[in-house]
Amino acid sequence: MPPERTIFLVDGQSFYASVEKAAHPEYHDKPVAVGDPERKSGIILAACPIAKSKGVTTAERIGEALAKCPDLIVIRPRMQRYITISLLITEIFESITDQVEPYSIDEQFLDVTGSIATFGSPAEIAQSIQSRILLSTGVWSRVGIGPTKILAKMATDNFAKKRSDGIFKLGYENMESDLWPLPVHHMFMVGSRMTKHFMYMGLNTIGDIARMPLADFKRRMKQRMGKQSDIQAEYYWQTARGIDPSPVVASIRGNLKSVSHGKALRSSLYRKLPDIEVVLLELVVEVCRRARRLGYQGRVVSVGAAETDGERSSGFGRQMTLQQPTSLTHEVAAAARQLFVEHWRGLPLSHLYISLTQLSDDKTYQLTLFEDRAEAYDIERATDEIKDRYGSHALMRASSLLSSGVARERSEQIGGHYK
Repeated sequence: MPPERTIFLVDGQSFYASVEKAAHPEYHDKPVAVGDPERKSGIILAACPIAKSKGVTTAERIGEALAKCPDLIVIRPRMQRYITISLLITEIFESITDQVEPYSIDEQFLDVTGSIATFGSPAEIAQSIQSRILLSTGVWSRVGIGPTKILAKMATDNFAKKRSDGIFKLGYENMESDLWPLPVHHMFMVGSRMTKHFMYMGLNTIGDIARMPLADFKRRMKQRMGKQSDIQAEYYWQTARGIDPSPVVASIRGNLKSVSHGKALRSSLYRKLPDIEVVLLELVVEVCRRARRLGYQGRVVSVGAAETDGERSSGFGRQMTLQQPTSLTHEVAAAARQLFVEHWRGLPLSHLYISLTQLSDDKTYQLTLFEDRAEAYDIERATDEIKDRYGSHALMRASSLLSSGVARERSEQIGGHYK
């Protein structure tokens, strides 16, 4: 049999807030949170331990957080900075093992099974990682250790985060004594809705699921959730027992299925079609540019929208198959506009989404008798090169300068947050 794996899940404590506190030593002993200080209705993206001790929680409104903690320092997010720090941390991990799998911007899996002979025991490797990350970035890390990714993740979330040394090993030898007594909502991938189902079935702890024979658990799940619950039941039963054969995969990108872009909108500003068309075109521009950068073209254009007037709400998602694959802005924009106009009910828009699917390589494309598509691609790619070199705002359509345009604001953001 192969040796038992040793897997880490390393988590950066209050990652965004920790990065900001490292950049502002004067805030070392002060409560700090990351969010837009100019928007009291905005949400807290991260809060440092001092802020959390005063009742501030992630995802609550900034105004509510300030009411609890009047001396809270709210710092506008800098997403590019956080990405850069995350990549630096990845480099630290890769100096120890080549098996590093990002799970989120502040969490990464490492398989250190083959590194123990060189770098010492799992605890020594974990301590070395913590020290190097802290010295390099100012971020304190917690390390969960386990023989599987599932156990490493639950070791971090349920135990390492609560320990002063930030390290905890959860294996088959202590799983029953440490993990199984925990409430069922502490199990990985069990949210509030699933917790209610388990509580209704009388399964209050993780151990209640783990100790039950799989056949009995499947039967109970069927009674509660229907005939299609067998796969779910097996997943939760295996999770409770720490069973997870999935390896740490250094490259997690598979074949791309779609290229998409969306934008949440202030519905009070997007009531009329001309205003909505501006954003629609901006989203198409970004989707097509991204597709060309990745070397793809798509044959299916999809449009999704959410609309509300405060009393009524509706939404739709529709798609159209084009005559030939494309990543040309004007072709995708024509299809997207047609889909939107046909299915929009006329209510103010709160969200708009565009995607390109059924992707294929863009090294070859269909020529037509009535349009020089080769020339159109050359123009688009020349535009892409200018934007790549000088920034997304270097070239914009005139419509983006209208008050309804969002492209200028988006050019200063990553993932909806400022760089």
